[in-house]
Amino acid sequence: MRRLAVAALAAAATCLGHAAPATAQPIYPIPDADGFYAAPSDLAAFQPGDVLRSRIVPTARFPGSTVWQLLFRTTDSANQPIAAVTTVLVPPGGGLGRPLVSYQPFVNSLGMQCAPSHSLFDGGMREAPALNLLLARGWAVAVPDHLGPTSADGAAQLGGRITLDGLRAAERFGPAGLAGSKIGLAGYSGGGTATGFAAALAPEYAPELPLVGVAMGGVPVNLGTLAHDLGASPNRLFGLGFAAMMGLEREYPGQMDLSRRLNPAGRTLRDQIANACTDEIISAGENRSFSDVLDGPLEGDSSTVRVLDENSLETFPGVPRAPVYLWHGEKDDVDPGSVRTVTARYCRAGTPVQLDIIPGADHDAASIQGAPRAFGYLSDRFAGIPAPGNC
Repeated sequence: MRRLAVAALAAAATCLGHAAPATAQPIYPIPDADGFYAAPSDLAAFQPGDVLRSRIVPTARFPGSTVWQLLFRTTDSANQPIAAVTTVLVPPGGGLGRPLVSYQPFVNSLGMQCAPSHSLFDGGMREAPALNLLLARGWAVAVPDHLGPTSADGAAQLGGRITLDGLRAAERFGPAGLAGSKIGLAGYSGGGTATGFAAALAPEYAPELPLVGVAMGGVPVNLGTLAHDLGASPNRLFGLGFAAMMGLEREYPGQMDLSRRLNPAGRTLRDQIANACTDEIISAGENRSFSDVLDGPLEGDSSTVRVLDENSLETFPGVPRAPVYLWHGEKDDVDPGSVRTVTARYCRAGTPVQLDIIPGADHDAASIQGAPRAFGYLSDRFAGIPAPGNC
């Protein structure tokens, strides 16, 4: 099934026939007009996690907390230096080495205005009010723009690197007072994917970070399976899969060769959502399928398969060392079977994993039902309580 699903997206990205000219390029978002986000010319001189720029953000949305935004150096999927932003929220009283949670929101968007560093404050992030629950526990919170400087939706390994380097930046930023803080990771859906990759990359990419626990839910652990489920036939969420293909093409130009393969309807959809946020993407792609946007017969491509494997937790070889809490709805459109497969692999490697399949819950319901358990799990890890497991 995994091979068939991967082939479906590989084929979608590499179909042959009456395609657009071979010179077609990825469609990148309109750059952020705020100069704070611009990378400095000497970016390569900095190390991953180094703070390049900082500012305080006045806001009434997080009462009593101090909120900073940090521009920091990180690394893209081609191992090239890039700049990214994380928003760091510290409860009243200052950092004091208190626990630090990196929360990765479910951002399935292509426009820079949809990034968490904007949506936290303009009402666009539905999860934003819940962060006050974490702050009320006395935890500091970091919220990275984990899609990066081109809003590369679907580029999950990039999201993991940005998350880890954002934590390095938060700990290195003296005014926050978080040096040496114990760290937890949390996220749901697309944010859960970035969370999972941060956990899997951490042992080699950022082994110095004191990561004590990981909580992730509703995670699409195999992009090929997800693409097959959303695009083989008309689906109300087709736009999300199409946007992920666009985002991967931004991060892997010349490997995810989407733009050259689109038919006129596909190019229209691509242009329509190139700077869109989640709701607009879903609306624009509602009840479409790959056959509606691609021209010609489907044929697989090895570079596309490689990109998908690099960004799917089911096929990525890295394993978290920190204890993991995974939750998933029994009725989720994202296949729970693949989540069980990933859990089994982590268990065989010796990682403590607690997997909760929530009876009767779909994707939306599971996000609400599992969150209190996830935060309780992290609280126990911060307290030094041995991690449970049901391997």
